[in-house]
Amino acid sequence: MGPGGACWRGGGVPGGLKRWLSSAAPAPRVCVVGSGPAGFYTAQHILKVLAHVAFLSFSLNCDFLLQHHGGAQVDIYEKLPVPFGLVRFGVAPDHPEVKNVTNTFTQTARSERCAYYGNVTVGRDITVPELQQAYHAVVLSYGAEDNRVLGIPGENLSGVHSARAFVGWYNGLPENQDLKPDLSCETALILGHGNVALDIARILLSPLQLLRKTDITAGSLAALTCSKVKRVWLVGRRGPLQVAFTIKELREMINLPGTRPVLSPADFTGLENAIKDAPRPRKRLTELMIKTALEKPGEKTVEVQAAAPREWGLKFQRSPQEVLPSTDGTRVRGVRMALTRLEGSGDSAKAIPTGDVEDLECGLVLSSIGYRSLPLDPAVPFDAQRGVIPNSSGRVEGVPGLYCSGWVKRGPTGVIITTMNDSFDTAQSVLEDLQVGTLDMSSSREGFGAVESILRSRGVRPVSFSDWEKIDAAEVARGKAAGKPREKIVDPQEMLQLIGH
Repeated sequence: MGPGGACWRGGGVPGGLKRWLSSAAPAPRVCVVGSGPAGFYTAQHILKVLAHVAFLSFSLNCDFLLQHHGGAQVDIYEKLPVPFGLVRFGVAPDHPEVKNVTNTFTQTARSERCAYYGNVTVGRDITVPELQQAYHAVVLSYGAEDNRVLGIPGENLSGVHSARAFVGWYNGLPENQDLKPDLSCETALILGHGNVALDIARILLSPLQLLRKTDITAGSLAALTCSKVKRVWLVGRRGPLQVAFTIKELREMINLPGTRPVLSPADFTGLENAIKDAPRPRKRLTELMIKTALEKPGEKTVEVQAAAPREWGLKFQRSPQEVLPSTDGTRVRGVRMALTRLEGSGDSAKAIPTGDVEDLECGLVLSSIGYRSLPLDPAVPFDAQRGVIPNSSGRVEGVPGLYCSGWVKRGPTGVIITTMNDSFDTAQSVLEDLQVGTLDMSSSREGFGAVESILRSRGVRPVSFSDWEKIDAAEVARGKAAGKPREKIVDPQEMLQLIGH
């Protein structure tokens, strides 16, 4: 495949592209809504391919075409002053290597053909139809801004939080800074068996000297310093063969200093045979759980584990029925679980209640059962049942020129590499529509020029990427003073004051 992906299979310039190159089409103006991985990867791919088009124009000696297609512009809009979405606000503070992807995103944002406009809420400050008037193509990549609810009695009791809010709290997401989770209990219960659930368990149980070296927020570090939590149960509706976390995260949890894993051997007996023909990642993951549960540790390991002040464990085939209130009815004291049996096997196995129940005592409940996208604008179709924008390869159904990528396109699953491939797929759809004439390129579009006047009339001042770099420098400087990679500013007003807004 050539530098431009699917458009240039075969090595030459296809006829449709030649026609596009030889037409007097105006420079494409594309806007992306959302500056997380989906938004940046979509922008990156479009810019890369259009740069290749400009190169082809140059090699064909088409100065006019070089001027136009080389002038293609991608603008990224973000509701917060700061970019990078879940890389900044979702990735665990003790996983700095995962955040290195922001270096690539920064290169994209610094491109002369890309611009970043933070502090702009699409759907409120500017509508999607207004963006469609200003751009040839609009890509919605705003992710999943909400969480799935349990839908059980007691869910709103004090001490019950969504994983999304808790992760946002320790990662500096402005909307979650007033969460104030009560960490005065000894036992926390996390509902869910995914990587986010393991992240939360690890943050709750990590030695403070490890957390102090990360970019965890000052407020959450202070709260964790006073935490009394010493036991975390991770509870799932299904069995060991259906857990959604990955081996890297599990191994990290097993090896966490000062903690010991508590896995019941009864949950894993007979599983060696069941995984013989399983895919390698599932097989290795299950083998690690079996080893942790069944292995007779050596004398030294026993001594170390016995001295471990904290513990965590996996509980299977339990489905939350009700959050149990304290005597005064104000806060959580436990969760009533329906015991389940599995029907079917593998990923498609379903958890069926057996009729038996079990009460698990705890003082903190964190629900990690998935994120959920929300509708952005009445003009955009939305499947409320699935929590996605109905689309085909990223093309929004029934709205030419409108696209989507990332979690709002396919649902809140997968890791950053999944989002990258998905975003490239959407970007390819935009480029193909540009090539074959599906997009209306008959007239030039003003892009941000048109948007800026609308925003000004509504009293909205966008934040540029160079503004963000000032915020970034301030955070890094504050972090250095505290012996951390950065100290995140959590108040948007403070961010805006810092850059003179």
